[in-house]
Amino acid sequence: MVQSIKTSHPTIVAAFDFDGTLTRKDSLMPFLRMVAGPWGFLWGLLRTSPILAGYAFKHIPNWKAKEAVLTHFLAGLTTEQLQSLGQRFAIQKIPKLLNPEAIDCLHWHQSQGHRTILVSASLEAYLIPFAQSLGINHVLGSRLAEHSGRLTGKLAGQNCYGPEKVKRLQRLLGNLEGFCLYAYGDSLGDRELLEAATFPHYREFHDPTAGPRPLARSTKS
Repeated sequence: MVQSIKTSHPTIVAAFDFDGTLTRKDSLMPFLRMVAGPWGFLWGLLRTSPILAGYAFKHIPNWKAKEAVLTHFLAGLTTEQLQSLGQRFAIQKIPKLLNPEAIDCLHWHQSQGHRTILVSASLEAYLIPFAQSLGINHVLGSRLAEHSGRLTGKLAGQNCYGPEKVKRLQRLLGNLEGFCLYAYGDSLGDRELLEAATFPHYREFHDPTAGPRPLARSTKS
């Protein structure tokens, strides 16, 4: 766990969103397609289409739609099966989704000795092996609940989205004021993370030749 250092040289942390930031597009649907196969995936989308439509029109919250989809595709799998599928996806599929500019930025932070953290609503089942392959220090993602060794399809705890991203960072790091925080995101789900950052980057990446451009932390609730 990173400790807060109350000096004139605070610990530097770089927090990255995953989908649309380190990757060029969403990762959950490609993962579920790998799990179910092409025809099973299409059938699953058809079965869950009323829920997805409700989410698209903002009648159903993000977490509820996500649980419905996860329940259809993953409920009943063992935790060992999920880990195996996550490892396979991280090795075989994620490299094809990555944004080279984002990965260059991640490598720059690592070369400077900064602590790197992946903060994402995507599943830790594949985020963890991916992060390990790149030497990312911590993974804060969404987890799946289980009962008697099998997945229920429900989320274990909160979906790591929006305010939950900042809460997870605070649990890991403590008071964020004790850190110099770079944050990278691309969507509404990253708003609170970017507002909490010393150096927020929305759909852009730090250019080490340009120097940082700090923005004050937001005081909005």
